[in-house]
Amino acid sequence: MYAPAGVKTSKEFPIPDSMKAWVLGDPGELKLIDKQVPVPKKAEVLVRIDAVAICATDLEIIYHGPPAMIQGGLPYNKNFTPGHEYMGTVVALGPGVDEYKIGQRITVEIHAGCGQCKRCREGMYTSCHNYGLNYGDVDKGHRANGFTTDGGFCEYQVNHINTLVAIPDDMTDEEATLVVTAGTAMYGLTELGGLVAGESVVVTGPGPIGLLGVAVAKAMGAQPVILTGTRDNRLQIGKELGADHVINIRKVNDVIQAVKDLNSGKGVDYVVECSAAPNGMNDAIKMVNRGGKVCLAAFPHGEAAVDIAHIVRNNIYVYGIRGEGKTATHRAEAFMKQKRFDATKIHTHTFPLEDLPTAIRYAKDRVEDAIKVVVKMKPGAAQRVAAE
Repeated sequence: MYAPAGVKTSKEFPIPDSMKAWVLGDPGELKLIDKQVPVPKKAEVLVRIDAVAICATDLEIIYHGPPAMIQGGLPYNKNFTPGHEYMGTVVALGPGVDEYKIGQRITVEIHAGCGQCKRCREGMYTSCHNYGLNYGDVDKGHRANGFTTDGGFCEYQVNHINTLVAIPDDMTDEEATLVVTAGTAMYGLTELGGLVAGESVVVTGPGPIGLLGVAVAKAMGAQPVILTGTRDNRLQIGKELGADHVINIRKVNDVIQAVKDLNSGKGVDYVVECSAAPNGMNDAIKMVNRGGKVCLAAFPHGEAAVDIAHIVRNNIYVYGIRGEGKTATHRAEAFMKQKRFDATKIHTHTFPLEDLPTAIRYAKDRVEDAIKVVVKMKPGAAQRVAAE
C-alpha cells in the first residue's frame, strides 16, 4: 500500500500504488495504461483527481505535441499524461506541508513558477523566462501541469501548494474545473488595469475564455459589456452571463461600427480578444477609443498583419497574457464562491475517465455544440447537461 517515507496519509483516503492514466501515443493517439502513483515532495501534495475539463490547448498537445515541452527544450515523451484544468481532493501531504488538510477539496492552477527568475518574483509565474535553466525543472520549483509535468487525465497527481485553490463544499466538481478558465479571463482584465467598474468592455469570441470573460467583466462592474461572435447559441449564453449586448458579426456590415453604435457612437475602453481570428487584432484596436487597451487572450496560428500606425497614432495599449498569472485564479474563485456568475453555463458534456477519447472528439469537433467538456473520475454514462 502507498506509504512513502515522510508523506502523511490517512486511512480515510486509501491510496493505491498504481493508477490508471492516459498517455500520449503517436500524434492524435491516447493510451490508457497503469502508472505509479506519484509521491509528493517538500511543499507538495497528492491530489485525487475528481474531474478534469478539456481545454483547446489539450487538443493541441494531443494532436501536435506539448508546445511548452518543445519550447522548454524537453523531448517529446510518449509516456506523458496531458490535461491541466482539473480539481480534486487532497489525499497526502508532502514533508512539512500544513497549509492544506487531507480531505480538503481544491482546484488546481496550471503553473508553479521557479520563484527565482525576475518574472516569477513579479507574480508572472506563467511567464517564467529561464528557458533551458529553471523552466521545466521540477527540482528548481517549476511546474506546468499537462505541459512540462504530467497532467490530470489520470487518477492522482502531485501539485505544489502554490498551485492549489481551496473551493467551497457547495461548488460542484464540474464548476470547480472552470475556475482556471475564469482565472485566465480575470488575468486579462487584471493586466488591462483591473479598474473595470463603469468602463466599457468588448469581448471578441464566445469560446470558454470569452464567455467567462464576459462574466468576470460584468462581475467587476463593467458597463456596457459587448460580446461579438458567429454562433447565436453561444452569444445567448453570453447574455445569460452578463453581456449587455451581443453582435453576430455575420449579420452586420461593419462590426467595428456596430460596437460604436452600442456605446454612444464611440470606441470602448477595453477589448479582450478571444477569437484568435487573423483580423482579430486589427478589429480590436479599432474598437477601442484613443488611449484604450487591448488584451490578447488568443492568437491565430499564422502570422497576421497589424496596423501598427493606428496603434501609435491613437496611443493604444496592447497586452498579451499567458494562462492565469498573478493569482487571478484565486480572485475568480472568490467571484464564483459568491455566486456572482454561473460558470456552469459553459459546461455542456460529461464523460467518465475511460471515455476520454470520446470526450476529446466532442471537444475537438464541437459535437452537439459542445463548449466545455468535463471528464469525471467516477464511472457513469455520458450525459448531456447543457440547458437547451
